[in-house]
Amino acid sequence: MSEVTHTVDGHVSYLTLNRPEVLNALTPGGRDLLIELLAHASADPDVRAVVLTGTGRGFCAGADLRGAPAATAPGDVARTIRLGAQRLVAAVLDCEKPVVAAVNGTAAGLGAHLAFACDLVLAAESARFIEVFVRRGLVPDGGGAHLLTRLIGPQRAKELMFFGDALGAADAERLGLVNRVVPDGELEKTAREWATRLATGPTRALALTKQLVNTALDTDRSTAFAAEAAAQEINMTTTDAKEGVASFVERRAPVFRGR
Repeated sequence: MSEVTHTVDGHVSYLTLNRPEVLNALTPGGRDLLIELLAHASADPDVRAVVLTGTGRGFCAGADLRGAPAATAPGDVARTIRLGAQRLVAAVLDCEKPVVAAVNGTAAGLGAHLAFACDLVLAAESARFIEVFVRRGLVPDGGGAHLLTRLIGPQRAKELMFFGDALGAADAERLGLVNRVVPDGELEKTAREWATRLATGPTRALALTKQLVNTALDTDRSTAFAAEAAAQEINMTTTDAKEGVASFVERRAPVFRGR
């Protein structure tokens, strides 16, 4: 049975972590498969949105450390992190399609960072997020410090990472880590509704907007303004931009094709 199940429906790629017996903890093979599927979704013009979720009681308990090879030489750990957890989070951040996380239960360690890297985060009421690293005497990986600091600021990020306490869905929403909390029974339906709406949007404009937002905190005003102007220049060559303008002039709803 595949560690990640994959279906495409209505221009939406649904990626489901599928090891419920271990709260969908990721093996290296499962992680690499997820990276491959995200890259495919990014490149496929027929895919216009992505939903990432898990089966059972957990979204993702992080990396499965059982059977992981021990570091034997200087640089082994850094190389493993760079080619593993960091590469996975980068695959979400760099995906040219909007990625929706539907967090159905526990998201711990790398699993939490996987959710926080997504463009929109839906959480079931039973969901909880845990910066579990400190409990194991470890430093957060998977870009956690980078993501959390940008999402909630350094003081809150330190609180979560220093103590490693479980954060419930409602508190995660209050802090700004989650876009919306929904009853458990409505998570799949809401995720599908959001993804369907995104999949009917101007796909290239959304990709360029994602890029601008993701880099906004890393650049000065002049650089940000230049990037915005360049994105506008690129986007105005798309069919969807022309359709958007035409629909406004003709006073009708636009029909975007993702081109």
